[in-house]
Amino acid sequence: MALRNIVKIDKDKCNGCGRCVNACAEGAIQMIDGEAKLVSEIYCDGLGACLDCCPVDAITIEQREAAEFDEEATKRYLEELARNKAAYEKQAPKKPEGFVCPGSRIMNLDVEQKDDADKSGDVSSQLGQWPVQLTLVSPMAPYFAGADLMLVADCVPFAMGDFHAKLLKGNAIAVACPKLDDTGAYVQKIADILATAKPKSLTVVHMEVPCCNGLRFMAEKAITQSGSDLTIKDITINLHGEVM
Repeated sequence: MALRNIVKIDKDKCNGCGRCVNACAEGAIQMIDGEAKLVSEIYCDGLGACLDCCPVDAITIEQREAAEFDEEATKRYLEELARNKAAYEKQAPKKPEGFVCPGSRIMNLDVEQKDDADKSGDVSSQLGQWPVQLTLVSPMAPYFAGADLMLVADCVPFAMGDFHAKLLKGNAIAVACPKLDDTGAYVQKIADILATAKPKSLTVVHMEVPCCNGLRFMAEKAITQSGSDLTIKDITINLHGEVM
C-alpha cells in the first residue's frame, strides 16, 4: 500500500450515465448495478482522465492509502475485456437497421396453470417467455427484472421428463451449453443480466456429466464480474432425469 492519488466516486451523485467508463483508458471504472464503480485500485493510475466527463461532478481525486497502480495487471485486464467484448459481438452479429428477428423478439407468454396432466394425458407448458437461448435473450427483457432466474444446461429438459412442472414453473430461464458454446460471451451476458435485471435468485441446473459443471463456473464468474451478491442454488440432474 502507498499514499497516492486515486479516483473517488460519490454514489449519491452518480446518475449512471456511463461516460466515465468510456473515458477511463485503463478500464478501472465499470457500470455495476447501474452505478459507476472503481473495480480495483490496481487499475487506476490516479491521473483523473475521467473527471471532466462526469456531468454531475460525482468523480474526484483523493489522496489516500491504496494499492499501487499495476501496469502489467492492467494490460492483462484490458486484454480480457477486449476478448469478452469481441466474443459477445461475435455471438450477436449486427442486423439490418430496423430488423427484428422473429426468433429473438422479446415476448411474455401466457402460462396455463395446471397441477398435473389433463384427461388427455397432455402436460401444459410452463414456459413464460421467449426467447430462452442465452445468446438470444436480452438483459433488458422485462421477464428477467426481479425474477427467479434459472440458468439451465440445454440437455436437462430432454433428460428430465417433468422439468416443466418440477423446475421451470414460475422461473425466468436462460439455456446454454457450457461445453460447445462460447463461454466467454456467455459470462458477459449473464453478468449483464445480473447487473441490469437484478434477479432475486439464481439457480443453475446442469447434468451430472463433468463438462456440464462449467455452467456453474460461468455463473460464479458472472456474479464476480457484475458485483452481484446472489448465492447460486445448484441442481444436478442424473442421466435418468432425477434430481441428485
